[in-house]
Amino acid sequence: MNRAKLPYRVGYAIVLWCLGLAAISCQDGAGHSMKGKAAVPPEKTAFGKTKDGTPVDLYTLKNGHGMVAKIMTYGATLIDLEVPDKGGQTADVVLGFPSLDDYLAGHPFFGSTAGRYANRIAAGKFSLDGHQYTLATNNGANHLHGGNVGFDKKVWNAEAMESADGPSVRLTYTSPDGEEGYPGTLTSSVTYTLTGDNAIRIEYKATTDKPTVVNLTNHSYFNLAGENSGTILDHVLMVDADRYTPVDEGLIPTGEIKPVEGTPYDFRKPTPLGARIDKTNGGYDTNFVLNHPAGKFAFSARLRDPKTGRTMEVWTDQPGVQVYTANGLSTKQVGVGGKRYEKYGAVCLETQHFPDSPNHANFPSTVLRPGETYHTVTAYKFSAK
Repeated sequence: MNRAKLPYRVGYAIVLWCLGLAAISCQDGAGHSMKGKAAVPPEKTAFGKTKDGTPVDLYTLKNGHGMVAKIMTYGATLIDLEVPDKGGQTADVVLGFPSLDDYLAGHPFFGSTAGRYANRIAAGKFSLDGHQYTLATNNGANHLHGGNVGFDKKVWNAEAMESADGPSVRLTYTSPDGEEGYPGTLTSSVTYTLTGDNAIRIEYKATTDKPTVVNLTNHSYFNLAGENSGTILDHVLMVDADRYTPVDEGLIPTGEIKPVEGTPYDFRKPTPLGARIDKTNGGYDTNFVLNHPAGKFAFSARLRDPKTGRTMEVWTDQPGVQVYTANGLSTKQVGVGGKRYEKYGAVCLETQHFPDSPNHANFPSTVLRPGETYHTVTAYKFSAK
């Protein structure tokens, strides 16, 4: 069996079973487990209209004990994630804007679903089955996050749902053959669920009618002290990865897979993000090769804010996680809290396949063929103490 294709075939039942075994039981201030407290049904409200008049809706998920997630249909975007700290005070821990107009004006993928292919493809070109495909080059000479009008700029259809795991919203979008240069009509879905164990779980599915490549991720910018709380240089990060993929000046992988030992990319032990950031090229924008077997849903990373006690664990079946310390943020972006964001004002932990995988035969495959289903799950799980 081709292990590289296992993420596309992860059984939903297996994923739920793994979540159940691995979940860390969050507790309230009295030390009682919060699992089992009643969730609130999803709420749908209007959030504005795009420039062509298409309505955009906002779905609010609440799990009954302090966590709130808000997802808009434009870009299948997580715009707000409210999480309690060790004192029970909640704060929005993802960067974002207060209005749809702010998003329509342009932004660095705050909370967006990136696709068809998250991250970079060198020179906007790849070959598949003897055919070369040319994509938009929207990041210097390279293709980034699906092109000029990627999934982050589409209005998705949405359906609110309730399940034993918590309130959910399922968003769907069909990308036509040739969109942004990609072959095949891709029918995709993203389902956000706010669980009873204080996790925001994101499930992706896609099918195609022609061979294509696909790599979906969520591009949330996390600041566990609160979205308007300065930099994340004191946040402590641990990544379960012994290796990483070095890149050239254009952030395209060289094709090598190197050990993190002895480099600024060694987060095998909890380390403040600012401890070695001055030894990088302007901050982290790095793909880490996760240690778990391909397709296995497993613990992958942990981020902690010492001030508030908030901790976020990342669980995924994907082979990599891109750690990005918001190196490109500038004071042009005024956030939902009214303050201007700044460089290193957040960190992204983007679970995905490796950058430029279609051009590297030694990387796990991102090819999806007719009759196959792309299926992957990531969970961001919160606690505080």
